Amino acid sequence: MLIVRAAKAADIDALSLLAEEAGTGFTSLSVTRDVLAERLEKSEAAYLSDPKGQTEDTYQLMLEDTESGKIIGCSAIKAMVGVSKPYWDFKIITIAQHSVDAQRRFDMDAMLLVNDFAGSTEVGTLFVSEAGRGGGAGRLVAQSRYLLMGAAPERFGEKVLAELRGVVLEDGSSPFFDHVSRPFFHMDFDEADRLSASTDNQFILDLGPQHLIYVDLLPESVREVIGQPHRDGVGAMNLLRWEGFHYDKYVDIFDGGPLVSTWTENIRTLRESREVTVRAATTVGGVQGILSTDRIEDFRTCAVEAVDDGDVLGISYEVMQAMDLRDGERARFWRR
Repeated sequence: MLIVRAAKAADIDALSLLAEEAGTGFTSLSVTRDVLAERLEKSEAAYLSDPKGQTEDTYQLMLEDTESGKIIGCSAIKAMVGVSKPYWDFKIITIAQHSVDAQRRFDMDAMLLVNDFAGSTEVGTLFVSEAGRGGGAGRLVAQSRYLLMGAAPERFGEKVLAELRGVVLEDGSSPFFDHVSRPFFHMDFDEADRLSASTDNQFILDLGPQHLIYVDLLPESVREVIGQPHRDGVGAMNLLRWEGFHYDKYVDIFDGGPLVSTWTENIRTLRESREVTVRAATTVGGVQGILSTDRIEDFRTCAVEAVDDGDVLGISYEVMQAMDLRDGERARFWRR
């Protein structure tokens, strides 16, 4: 059985292995083991905290195979971004050009450095190891983030965003970075990626472009990757669109990957989920979905087959045990 659960500090070895497998361009995992360890410690504390409202805490989730005990994936939610640490992106704007004398009228795209998402919640760090892909693992770990938001909505923002990794070539280079960002930052892609993940991003304000960058002046090979996800992120992009996220011409400043967003209330999994009372059942089936504990301090989810009787959901003893649920306890259910 696959379960998604709140991460603990003891998951450092597993998370380090996932970060190594994720490779170049996966910004949120492109950090040292010490930074990952600190992140896990803060995440564990966040789950156990009792804030009165939205904070800048990050909630790390781990995808675990209960049969082998191995961690095969992860994801995370940053409850609030862009406040103490700016959340820089390029916004692509369209400039209308018109001349009566020359009888010319055309539009030209340009990129502007912005911090437009201050106060929003970010979902990200979605990664499933190659050994764990298939069978709905990616969908489970992705949707679990929204069920976590449903367990404590006051901790999260009114808007949610996700930034996907952009196009990176086989040799680890980024066409976008090489032609757009490198001339400003005078560092290689890996260094910029690492600094972005591990610092307060002051270096972006210090070194980044202060004026418009005209897209039409870039080589065609660069223009065609702007706003395109990495080949390993196409599935994640499709899931985000299914949830209701949309691309509004914001891209990552280093690899040109797309940023998508939506209002929290419009997220499909969250909108379609509901609270239920769970009961142990000897015979299950009929409906499928994702069940969550709906309590944040020891949050868990798993895919289930169940008997859906409105307010009451019948699930197997195996699921009850894996989820640490008691007969008659309240939970949250998204029905497929």
